[in-house]
Amino acid sequence: MTYVIAQPCADIKDKACIEECPVDCIYEGRRALYIQPDECVDCGACEPVCPVEAIFYEDDTPEEWAGYREANSGFFEELGSPGGASKLGLIDRDHPLVAALPVQIPA
Repeated sequence: MTYVIAQPCADIKDKACIEECPVDCIYEGRRALYIQPDECVDCGACEPVCPVEAIFYEDDTPEEWAGYREANSGFFEELGSPGGASKLGLIDRDHPLVAALPVQIPA
């Protein structure tokens, strides 16, 4: 099990979760953030700091955003487990689920 970042993060990318993550497993895509499931230690530090409440424990992801369980792991199919997001910086792509979303304008 791991944590999942869902639809509310798209186009917002506040990054407070990145600052809280002790293992540097939250990667930045073009429009959203993604948690690398093999690197996440399930500490939960990211969840309470998310201002848009986009982070859920995998089993607690609301049904309306169930596809984000696959989107988070699928984002890493080509990338693998690089061992730390900070050394990669922005990854200029997104999972197709996120890429297909209408652009959200932050409030």
